[in-house]
Amino acid sequence: MSISRRSFLKNAAAASAAPFILPSAVWSADRSPNDRLVMGFIGTGKQSRGLLGAFLNHRVCQVVAVCDVDTTRRTDAQQRVNEFYTARPDRGTPDCGACVDFREIISRDDIDAVCIATPDHWHTIPVIAALQSGKDVYCEKPLTHNVKEAIAIMDAVEKYERVLQTGSMQRSMKEFRVACELVRNGAIGKISRVECSFGPPGVPCDLPEEEMEPGLDWDMWLGPAPERPYHSELSPRGMHDHFPNWRNYREYGGGMVTDWGAHHLDIAQWGLGKDASGPDEIHPPEDSEAKSGATLFYDNAIKVVHTSGFGVHFFGEDGEVKVNRGKFEFWRDGEKLAGFVDREDGGSLGATLSHVEEEYLKDAKVKLYESPDHIRNFLDCVESREKPVTSEIVGGRSAICCHLMNQAYYNHEVIKWNPEEMCFAENSGNPEWLTREYREPWKI
Repeated sequence: MSISRRSFLKNAAAASAAPFILPSAVWSADRSPNDRLVMGFIGTGKQSRGLLGAFLNHRVCQVVAVCDVDTTRRTDAQQRVNEFYTARPDRGTPDCGACVDFREIISRDDIDAVCIATPDHWHTIPVIAALQSGKDVYCEKPLTHNVKEAIAIMDAVEKYERVLQTGSMQRSMKEFRVACELVRNGAIGKISRVECSFGPPGVPCDLPEEEMEPGLDWDMWLGPAPERPYHSELSPRGMHDHFPNWRNYREYGGGMVTDWGAHHLDIAQWGLGKDASGPDEIHPPEDSEAKSGATLFYDNAIKVVHTSGFGVHFFGEDGEVKVNRGKFEFWRDGEKLAGFVDREDGGSLGATLSHVEEEYLKDAKVKLYESPDHIRNFLDCVESREKPVTSEIVGGRSAICCHLMNQAYYNHEVIKWNPEEMCFAENSGNPEWLTREYREPWKI
């Protein structure tokens, strides 16, 4: 790798992270089958279906295997791949493999990279196994289920010199980059707080047992999580078109704090220039039953508050920047200088962002990493061996923010954190909060 973890931390601590964009010819040109990036997919549910289509449509890729513990989803993904190559014989052959156990994909020497879109509790084990086997990794957000796993992945990427992209694709959306560039360049003055809008923390799983139809390897679905009976909220059968509720439960996810928080807290980190660092204190809400109000403190001054609002809302001494998907507002001295929320505002989001760049960021000293397409950025970096826009360090540290916030909710205790060492400060926290018990034979 041309950029190590150590040099990334040094560079990220500086004022800017230089954009990295390869010419389109590099990623879109016709290639012979031997030149293509051979990929396997681990987890083929709703999120993976979109990712599979995106990777198939990049000529640099060739998908040769899919893995899922559910027969219906696994077979559907296999058929999609085979139908794609049947219609396009110049792009690949319709002989996609399908398996229940991810280790079959990891063990294949002909596979260069994997896309992992499993439930959160099943991210880290296949990620590290893939890295150890010499494969590059695209893994969905949040990158990990707990803090210890985030550190383990960051260490493994550096040790095995691989490329990892976290699926926090908001960094590849122009509205978020422009918003963060305004903040980083002082357009709204010194930042006092950031409000991030997402739902509640995770809860313990107390779902009753349901009868399960054949075709799901339930023991493998649980993997390292505690043994419990089947319930359809955790792994709905059939080709459903919704995101399953496993993400609400602590054993498998972290509620909306890790689900949407992994997106919006990531943007707060970007705007504050904290990709190589993180909060130093985490405070729970005053009410122990509250599901919002937890606060991350940076440099003992700037607050990032979990609330309900615009999406990500930066407050500075001279103005405000608000951003969400497809929405953007820039205020200064009480006047809205630019904005697009819906068609009633007139114009378009693209025109608004271009105007802001031309008017307020033309001579900006801080230029953030520019990625016009999240999948393309990963593919570019696999070829160049550079860090992608949401590398393991970006994804890992954003996940840590989510996990620490959840621990403040779970334990209703102020947490003092050492972001450089990624450990609790003296006389704070409990080491058990950083990890979980792993059901045999699985471990990190």
